[in-house]
This record gives sequence, C-alpha cells and structure tokens, in this order.
Amino acid sequence: MYDGTSRPPLFTPARRRRALRATAAAVALSATLLTAGCGSPQETARGAKATAPTAAGFPVTVDNCGVRTTYHHAPERVVTIHQHPAELMLSLGLKDRMVGTAFPDSAVLPELKKDYEAIPELAKKEPSFETVLEAEPDLVYGGYGSAFAENEGRSRKAFADAGIDTHLNREYCGKKRVTMQDTYDEVRTVGKIFGVPDRADKLVTDLHARVDKATSAVQGKPQASVFVYDSGDKTAFTAGGKSLGTELIRLAGGKNVFADLDDVFGDVSWEQVVDRKPEIIAIYDYAGAGSVEQKKKFLLAQPVLRDVPAIRNKRFVVLPLTATLVGVRSAYAVEDLARGIHPESFA
Repeated sequence: MYDGTSRPPLFTPARRRRALRATAAAVALSATLLTAGCGSPQETARGAKATAPTAAGFPVTVDNCGVRTTYHHAPERVVTIHQHPAELMLSLGLKDRMVGTAFPDSAVLPELKKDYEAIPELAKKEPSFETVLEAEPDLVYGGYGSAFAENEGRSRKAFADAGIDTHLNREYCGKKRVTMQDTYDEVRTVGKIFGVPDRADKLVTDLHARVDKATSAVQGKPQASVFVYDSGDKTAFTAGGKSLGTELIRLAGGKNVFADLDDVFGDVSWEQVVDRKPEIIAIYDYAGAGSVEQKKKFLLAQPVLRDVPAIRNKRFVVLPLTATLVGVRSAYAVEDLARGIHPESFA
C-alpha cells in the first residue's frame, strides 16, 4: 500500500508496461482501490525519497483538490483528459511532454491546432483506466472532475497506486466561485510543475493584456442583460453565479440574468427567462448538444420566448464551451463576448 512518503522504483519501459497492466487488473477486481477522488487528502507517488537526481528548481510541492504531490522533476509523459488542459500545456510550449489527449469538445485554437493534432488521441470521450495506462504516463491532467471518475475506475487513488501522478483543473476543487484569477493561478501552477515559471508568467501577462484590452473598449457602456443557453428543451440549462461564465460576461460589459443562481450550472424555467428579459443570448457550443444553428432555431421557434428582446432582435453570441472554463480560452471569451454585447465599441 502506498504510504505517501516514498517514490516507487523506476521501471524500464517493458517492466513498467507489465506493472501497469497488472495494476489495471487489480483495480478492476478490487473496489478498495476506488475509494478516493478529488478532495481526499493524500500525497501521490512523487514522494520525498526520490530515486532520481533532483532537477534544478525542484522539488516542487503542489496541493491540488486535497491531493498533495511533490515533484522532483518535471513530468515527461503526460496524458490530458479534456481539451482545455491540453490547450494550456501547448500554450506553455509543452508539446514534447504530451503523449496523449482525450475528449476534444470544440475546435482547437488555430495557433495550437497543428501541435494538438500531432499528439495521439486516446479517446473521443474520457478514456478507460487501461487505455490511459497503455500510454505509460507519469502524469494525468484532467479538465473536469469526471476525468477521475471513481465509478469508472479512474480515481486519483487508482492512478497513485499505479505510480502515476494526477492534477485536476482547479475549477473542480469545490470553490464557491470561479474567477479569472483561477485561470491565472492554474497557468502558474502548471508552469511550476513543469519547471517553466517564466513561460507561465509571460502567458499570464498576455492573457491579462487581452482581457484588459476588451474591458477597456467597453468601459462606461451600460450593462446589457445576457442569458446563457447551454442546452435543454423542457427547461433551460444555464450558467449560474458560481460559474466563470458569469465573470466573463461582467468583464465584457454585460450581466448574467441568472447570476443569482447559486451554482455553476442549473436548470431554470422558460417563464423565468421571459421574466428576466435578456437582451442577448450567449450560446455555448460543444459536441453532443446540438449545433449552434439547431439551438438558435429551437429558441426562435418557442412561442413563449417571442417577446424576449434577444429573440425579437435575434441577438446571439456564440462561445465554445472550452472558452468558458479555467484555461487559456477564457481570455479570448471576454473579447468575443464584448464584441457581441457592444459591437459599436469595436467598429
């Protein structure tokens, strides 16, 4: 049983494959390996007694969603589950450390597309535990909490027992509210883990500048009311007050009409949407929830919504779902929203 104080022995590739496959079989047979996920205090396999020499700038210790990990050198073989962790790593120039991606849910940023496509895609959705092990990672970086779903055999404890570190995007650490500061902090934390803090600082500066440019353009403009439509027909699934989307809308010169919804996301009735009279509808675009055109067609066809200003004037802003999460895309989303909310400021 791993006790959180020592690092497992280094394996040759062949030995590592055999060990990881054996671990996968053990995990499949024993429910006891699936007892800890995000929020369970534990320290993962990069413990204090590393067998490899310590690299310059290391060791680095990171507390992440209740999991404490000490890195004695930068991870060399990383699997990302979900798109936004992959884009963050690529933006830090870490392509050579990536051995697999999974679950793309929107078009990749154009400047990252070539590098992203050069990395093996392990699965269209979350990969199985065994599929991840086949890539022989030393770190798995998840974007949503479902990356480490215990009921699917991918708990952080299961990876730790296989000698593999894990990192979960801080958005899913149970914070009361997510802000742009979380994006900047996530970038710096990843830069710290990989020993590239200067790159992280530069990226944060660039993202700050992008946000500041957009907010300056709409400064002094009246706040426009915005309704976020993620999905739903009987009810509307929308972004609540704890979501990063609410802050992105505010920075772009708008106000989320459901900012008082005490959750990241939640269902509301169409009557509530009508009562709040949104001037603009922000449509979240991602695979598996219908196309943007289908969503627009659905909204425009609802008799109950016909007098809603956004519907009457056909004012829509489209955002990739990945742009509303903690990652490099969020800074781009502020500009896209600002252009949609106050187009006159960008004429």
